Amino acid sequence: MTRGPARTASSLPPAGALSPDERAATFVERETAVARPPFVPEVRLHLATEVTPLWHATEAALERAGVPPPYWAFAWAGGQALARYLLDNPAAVSGKRVLDLAAGGGVVAIAAARAGAARVVAADIDPFAAAALRLNAALNGVAVDVITGDLTASAASGAWDVIVAGDVCYERAMVDRVLPWLRRQASDAAAVLVGDPGRAYCPTEGVEELARYLVPTSLDLEGRAQRETRVLRLLPLPASPDEDPTRSRA
Repeated sequence: MTRGPARTASSLPPAGALSPDERAATFVERETAVARPPFVPEVRLHLATEVTPLWHATEAALERAGVPPPYWAFAWAGGQALARYLLDNPAAVSGKRVLDLAAGGGVVAIAAARAGAARVVAADIDPFAAAALRLNAALNGVAVDVITGDLTASAASGAWDVIVAGDVCYERAMVDRVLPWLRRQASDAAAVLVGDPGRAYCPTEGVEELARYLVPTSLDLEGRAQRETRVLRLLPLPASPDEDPTRSRA
């Protein structure tokens, strides 16, 4: 990643000067630099040039403004591996409706669009991630619909042919919310693809390995120069003996 001058929270505009969406977009532009993730150089993203300044700005000065940790500002290994897989295997998404869940800055969503997906929706509950998604989609000249609702709170299914999720198994609370929803989507015939660099809570059963990569990483983020990262297809769990297979799902 190209290094640039560190920015500080003082660059934020006055709280009342802009709409929430404009303020989020301004923050993303001012606190990041355009760079190419090392494993997916075809994609350009607004990324943090240094890990520590942005993270400290968020945790200290920006916490009072309700800004979540800036996960969207880094190209995590799971997302890079999944994006690489889609670009190298475009048939996985070509002509299909794709959802990128917990999309962050959108590297996987952008890769899906570039691989020929008919429609790409990127979902993240963080409004700053949503701002980064819109900026990054425009930067790459692709169409990505961005939503900020928590899709895992809904029982709806069938809206997507493929669901992708990069690096979502990093904490128990996240997995407890996301994994059951993804399993339900897989049971309703969606192809569910997950990129995982060996996180502690990644499922070991009910998965099919599609690819394995050595992804360059930041020492600041991961404590190592590269991580072995897998692309997995999440399989539907076997139906319960008490479940009626003819029952329609909500």
